[in-house]
Amino acid sequence: MAAGLPGLWGCDFTSAPSRRKPIVLAQGRWEARGSAALLVLDGLHRLESLDAWADWLRAPGHWVGGFDLPLGLPRELVQALGWPIEWLACMRHYASLQRAEIRERFAAFCRSRPVGSKFAHRATDGPAGSSPSMKWVNPPVAFMLHAGVARLIDAGVSLPGLHPGDPCRVALEAYPGLVAREVLGSRSYKSDDRSRQTPDRLLARKDLLHALETGQAAPLHAIGARLRVSPAGREALIEDAQGDAIDAVLCLVQAAWGWRQHACGHPRYGLPACDPLEGWIVGAGGWAAA
Repeated sequence: MAAGLPGLWGCDFTSAPSRRKPIVLAQGRWEARGSAALLVLDGLHRLESLDAWADWLRAPGHWVGGFDLPLGLPRELVQALGWPIEWLACMRHYASLQRAEIRERFAAFCRSRPVGSKFAHRATDGPAGSSPSMKWVNPPVAFMLHAGVARLIDAGVSLPGLHPGDPCRVALEAYPGLVAREVLGSRSYKSDDRSRQTPDRLLARKDLLHALETGQAAPLHAIGARLRVSPAGREALIEDAQGDAIDAVLCLVQAAWGWRQHACGHPRYGLPACDPLEGWIVGAGGWAAA
């Protein structure tokens, strides 16, 4: 890594990591090549517990990471429940609740609303195409927030637009589906269900990786870079039918875009001025050139 440049990370997160379904980290670095640049994938790391992930977060370092978990709740929901509307106080309160209590409170909120508008959304959900952060099943992003954000806070990392921390360890909210959809449209590239791990999804992963390696994917195109992957790394990304590895790389790509925005003078790593309670997904709304 060049002196002074941060390491770059992408994190495919799960609220209940295990040997079968670990948290996957993609480790990368920026390498300038004249007028072009490379985002080099140095390796994939798998963490089988939340404690291991928390230890990694707390370790001293210099990095910018893209994390596939929501970093805030919809303001509409928070106000309806009477919870604190300041982000840190709200997240501390949320972390103090048990999952069963969260499920019941969110379900009660949904029961009180009309069909078609059951969930409250953050402003970022529209342009990102992301699930509401209060959703507790398929996918259980509410529990990802519950498991992840408190550990990010306790690790002392910086969350731009939300919470100050160590400026050398910066966490951005990423969403791999945002980048994948821009390449593949509605084609699916992964499934946890073995019966749905089809040749079509395998081909979609190959096409997605090709777009990253050639710099055609929007965030890489915007910053004039392409992804470099070793032959072994390429095989690992393509053969992972669950898609966790390539999702971690997509988060790495979003982290690289955010870091380049910061390096070019953007004070919030490319994030727009947004609701300081809800937060924002990096790249939602467009990929500005660096």
